[in-house]
Amino acid sequence: QVHLVESGGGLVQAGGSLRLSCAASGTMFSINSMAWYRQAPGKQRELVAGISSGGLTNYADSVKGRFIISRDNAKKMVYLQMNSLKPEDAAVYYCHVVATRHVDMGAKTYWGQGTQVTVSS
Repeated sequence: QVHLVESGGGLVQAGGSLRLSCAASGTMFSINSMAWYRQAPGKQRELVAGISSGGLTNYADSVKGRFIISRDNAKKMVYLQMNSLKPEDAAVYYCHVVATRHVDMGAKTYWGQGTQVTVSS
């Protein structure tokens, strides 16, 4: 099965930058779309950025112009470059992947364990 591990979270000052990484591993599978979600205390989990297998991207309005999502298909990784960070960006960030299982060609959604991003002012 597919296992996702996020890394790169931490503490950064407002206005700073941080780069999150998510590595996918496991049995035979092919990745379709990849995305980053975040959830702050007391708030619902929200989509931050997504990227299709063809490289098309979409972003939440709150991060447009500041965040960039990218992927490396050979490495089966997805990244989130976060610039000009604001205190409101503080949250647990989760990697999200939709993958196709080779054994039965079935699609399934996978979530990472999350990585904490803290922005200080």
